[in-house]
Amino acid sequence: MRLMQVRKGGNGRRIVATDGGESWFVDGFDSVYDLAMAAIASGIGIAELVGATGRGAKAKPAVLLADGKVTSPIEHPDSAHVIVTGTGLTHLGSAATRDAMHQKVAEADEETLTDSMKMFRMGLEGGKPKRGKEGVQPEWFYKGDGSFVAAPGAPLVSPGFAADAGEEPEVAGIYVIGKDGTPFRVGFALMNEFSDHVTERVNYLFLAHSKLRPSSFGPEILLGDLPEDIRGTSRIRRGKKVIFEQPFLTGEANMSHTVANLEAHHFKYPWFRRPGDVHVHCFGTATLSFAAGVRTKKGDVFEIEAGPFGLPLTNPLEIAAKEKIAVKAL
Repeated sequence: MRLMQVRKGGNGRRIVATDGGESWFVDGFDSVYDLAMAAIASGIGIAELVGATGRGAKAKPAVLLADGKVTSPIEHPDSAHVIVTGTGLTHLGSAATRDAMHQKVAEADEETLTDSMKMFRMGLEGGKPKRGKEGVQPEWFYKGDGSFVAAPGAPLVSPGFAADAGEEPEVAGIYVIGKDGTPFRVGFALMNEFSDHVTERVNYLFLAHSKLRPSSFGPEILLGDLPEDIRGTSRIRRGKKVIFEQPFLTGEANMSHTVANLEAHHFKYPWFRRPGDVHVHCFGTATLSFAAGVRTKKGDVFEIEAGPFGLPLTNPLEIAAKEKIAVKAL
């Protein structure tokens, strides 16, 4: 089952569920966030709760998306309580890239490896621990709160000071925190973990700066377990032309970490278990147009799709004007 969220009137929301080729409006809940919190309170899964409410009117998700009525698939009433984060160096890439990377890492001396390659090797060796064991922690970064998030179809606005504006096609885990501080996974969604790769390449210590950018996820949340092997496509359209198109692989079969290990190292921090908060935690990628030599321009349209997630995630690129910021003493 998949869930999406659409606008209702001025500030209202409605939920659309899709299952078995059919889509319908979910009655009885004002938002996906309310639905998730009700499922926690009831002690049952979200899909079970949706099934128990009965089906409302039929819906056409693609039409709703084309009409600009789709919002992010989960929101918090206060955007400051949405925490957007991610992990990197978690994916193996294509089979050829994977074999080459394994050989390079295995044969290299520790002192000759960059910090990135050391982190990648740590994931290969300890990112998939046996059940009940603690695995190695991944690279981790903060992207912003809910005010940084662009709805599906809405522009991703790159700041005027940015050196690059590049897509990162990923899968994100979507979570809400229960009243007792327990993290609950709502499901998974496609994500464009929009970043500044030129700034990151200057010096890896600039990674934190390069990640403080808007992002977008959705349009739908996939409930249940993440498929082991996900094959998607990332493309960029410039006017009527497709200037970049490349497959991306994700799912644990294509990762050096398990989802459970990435979750454990995120939620081990008590500050990330604040009751009521929403977390959007992306799992990394191995496909970048930047790596293929593409330099994006204002008006380019990013498109990310993968079968299990339903509708594609599409966002145009905008560039903000440069600002002059001056700190004033009080």
